Amino acid sequence: MASFRRQTVGFVFQSFNLIPNLSALENVMLPMEFNGVPSAERPPRAKELLDRIGLGARLTHKPRELSGGEQQRVAIARALANNPPVILADEPTGNLDSKTGQMIYELLKGIAQERTVIVVTHAEALAQMADRVLHIQDGALVPEAPSAARGTPSPEQVGGTNHV
Repeated sequence: MASFRRQTVGFVFQSFNLIPNLSALENVMLPMEFNGVPSAERPPRAKELLDRIGLGARLTHKPRELSGGEQQRVAIARALANNPPVILADEPTGNLDSKTGQMIYELLKGIAQERTVIVVTHAEALAQMADRVLHIQDGALVPEAPSAARGTPSPEQVGGTNHV
């Protein structure tokens, strides 16, 4: 199961779960080490991912030196490190202000063009990025209603304070 998870699923945790004494670059490289990626390939791949999410200038910064949004982006880069076909994101905007939440929303929407992204959220507006939305109530799947047209939510709708 561990091998399957390493190679198939990238996890984005609500609380980031970055290693505090590692730099952004080292945090992104860590899953590659566990997956047996040769050490020479890890830094360029991690740098490429951090550049892609706009943190190329923050490679050596430790989590405590990064804002909440920057930490979440490092967590997303880390989830992409082993190029998994599936990304699981647990409340990816829950701890962020509305502007940063909108940025993370746009980033995940772009990633969803390349691979499967499953987002667990209470923010109904964040679910608008999805091709399919499933609702769970009291531990049971709620039958689907016909899907309505989805648009891009406003920053206020995506931020961590507007959960439904």
